Amino acid sequence: MRKLALFVAVTLCNFSGLFSVPSSAQSGPNAASENRTTSNGDAAQPATAGSAATGAAAVTATPPAAKTGYPMPGRIGMGVKVSPLGIGIEAATPVTYRTNVRVGFNVFSYSRGFTNDGVNYDASLSFRSLETHFDWFPFAGGFHLSPGLMVYNGNQVKANATVNGGRSFTLGNTTYISDASTPISGTGKIGFNKVAPSLLAGWGNLLPRSEKHFSVPFEFGAVFQGTPKATLNLVGDACDSTGGNCHNIGTDTNFQNNVIAQQNKLNNDMSFFKVYPVVSLGIGYKF
Repeated sequence: MRKLALFVAVTLCNFSGLFSVPSSAQSGPNAASENRTTSNGDAAQPATAGSAATGAAAVTATPPAAKTGYPMPGRIGMGVKVSPLGIGIEAATPVTYRTNVRVGFNVFSYSRGFTNDGVNYDASLSFRSLETHFDWFPFAGGFHLSPGLMVYNGNQVKANATVNGGRSFTLGNTTYISDASTPISGTGKIGFNKVAPSLLAGWGNLLPRSEKHFSVPFEFGAVFQGTPKATLNLVGDACDSTGGNCHNIGTDTNFQNNVIAQQNKLNNDMSFFKVYPVVSLGIGYKF
């Protein structure tokens, strides 16, 4: 009986060993991964939930867009201004963050009468100009330098000239008296170079590099338009300083030479306008 009991106990132990689960199987996949070794014999590090999340974030995360630090300007800015060139309307568009291209035109009209050397002038001032500028903002702020070109300079002065009969007048340092029966009359004109370079500086930008839409540009500088060109055409009869010896000025060579001398005198008197000063103030809006 004792031998039979021992045989049954050994048999039961063997069967329990067949159906038992190894400790490595009980620990699951993580335990198997812990038992793996690298080619050099070192144990591989187990993968954790935190490291897996970090890896997924590294794969799916999108890097932020590169920041330039500069707000993008608008595509176009427009403004109005007032200057010695007249009332102006202009528009600008950006080239780079620090530069714009700007174009504009100016209009102004004015009439008045005046007398010069005994000749009465009924004058009309007409300003018409088209200009373009390259605006450079060296400090990326409001201050700018703006070389430019007046591509059309239609600024001019036209006048009707008269000398009442019996009145004296001077041409080329020679004094005449206008004949009472056929008094002196004619036309005069003062013009400038049709194309002229310019240089301006100031503060303000039609295209602010910010969220602002309105601006108040201020500029100063000059247009280099050359010496004014005066022309004077007179008709009628002129007498000498005593009132006698009257003759048609159209056929008098000396008188015509004095007309040319008078034109030169007018040009010299206005020679400072060859550099025409410009100071402007305006308001602009960025679209």
